[in-house]
Amino acid sequence: MTHQDDHSIDRRAVLKTAAGIASGIALTSTPALAADDKAKESSIEAYPARLSYEPGEEVALHVSTTAAKYSVEIARVGAKRELVWSKDDIAGAKHDTPANASTHGCRWPASLTVHVPGDWKSGYYSVTLKAAETQGKPIQGEAFFVVRSARPGKQARILLQLTTNTWNAYNNWGGPCLYESGPRPLQGARVSFERPMARGFLTKPKGEHSNWAQYAGWHNWEREFVRWAEAAGYQLDYAVNADLEERLELLKRYRLVLSVGHDEYWSAPMRDHLEALIADGGNVAFFSGNVCYWQVRLEDDGNAMIGYKFGYEKDPFFKEKKNKLIATLWSNRLIDRPENQLTGVSFNYGGYHRFGSVPRGAGGYTIHRPKHWIFDGTKLEWGDVLGAQHKIVGYECDGCEFVLKDGLPVPTHRDGTPEGFEILASAPARLWDSDLEFASKSLFGDTEHKDRFTHGAATMGMYSRGGTVFTTGCTEWSHGLAGKDPLVQQITRNVLDRLSA
Repeated sequence: MTHQDDHSIDRRAVLKTAAGIASGIALTSTPALAADDKAKESSIEAYPARLSYEPGEEVALHVSTTAAKYSVEIARVGAKRELVWSKDDIAGAKHDTPANASTHGCRWPASLTVHVPGDWKSGYYSVTLKAAETQGKPIQGEAFFVVRSARPGKQARILLQLTTNTWNAYNNWGGPCLYESGPRPLQGARVSFERPMARGFLTKPKGEHSNWAQYAGWHNWEREFVRWAEAAGYQLDYAVNADLEERLELLKRYRLVLSVGHDEYWSAPMRDHLEALIADGGNVAFFSGNVCYWQVRLEDDGNAMIGYKFGYEKDPFFKEKKNKLIATLWSNRLIDRPENQLTGVSFNYGGYHRFGSVPRGAGGYTIHRPKHWIFDGTKLEWGDVLGAQHKIVGYECDGCEFVLKDGLPVPTHRDGTPEGFEILASAPARLWDSDLEFASKSLFGDTEHKDRFTHGAATMGMYSRGGTVFTTGCTEWSHGLAGKDPLVQQITRNVLDRLSA
């Protein structure tokens, strides 16, 4: 799996799509349009100049539309949607999309700027664009940006960093994403942030969904977590993945940093800065899965992301023997920095649950250590199953190598899982055969190594090393919060209260 044809789609992507169909998830893609038909199609699309801003800065919006006039609404989306800015009768203009838009951006001119006033709270801000096509029917576009706090850590002790690197990796607006390849150089290995994203891979024109819609995006996981957390009285500050790389001082202002949902793509500076925070006593909670699986590099002042993934031999850093920064698995023996060292767990020792290779999993965690403080107030006992009603275990799961001692799972630490990591709960998970082969080659140098795991587990656990790191070991935790599961809510409160104090 390490070599790909330039016109191929990576094998894991094909299997993901097949698994989605097999599990009953509706997947459709937009058929190719003839050039003349595409030119006639009504549209409105937009993206911001960058993804995060502070109060006092100007948000530049780049808009392309077939409409003569359009309107814009900006709303903060938290426990509820709050409209904060609107403007009507903006003159529209249609801009050509470059053939390499997916790799090097749309390069549209800025259409309008919006000043971020000091009273806009930190949060996710949805930009809704509305217009009418020539026949009078409404058309709509969507963009987003994040407002960081003007006083980091002063009003909120918790920082939620949105998984925007992963959103971009799955965004195939304007060309291939990191799960597809094309004939041009760097297609399938580079993705630009300078193109529509909020709507791009989530909803294509005519309301159809991209094949990647279910795997990434604000609406899938973070939206559910934020709705619950803010309604429950938690004050959160917000950032994007790149802020962890570009703003080391930002991290130092918070007691607790959160990752929610699917947080797959991490750069070395992101990881360096978060690990430094933990060593200095800061805490992290990963309500997420498949975390820090692929190493990527941000380029062009953070406007593009490089990820060679399975084809890492094509990475110039591989050829130049800059092994620590090769854009492939963090656990690759050439990098020698498995993600377990940060999170305690790895997708290599987990896999899928209620998806693909474990299609009929119960969707819940089996409790192993009910006396741990994380379960305070739940009355859970050993062997109870948590969260199955709302399927909080599913899709992609992370685990660690362990053995049983006195009937309880204990990490071996051979895989990089830190000393002191406690396995609190687990659920069965398994990689596809192609993932097993690639993981085995990356970890051990051959595809059939004796230590490769054929079965893994979604592993909820925790360790302390300076600060404390908690992980659910799975992407789907937010579904329990959305479903108002009282036990999932109580455990989440325990984590947020203890680790942000």
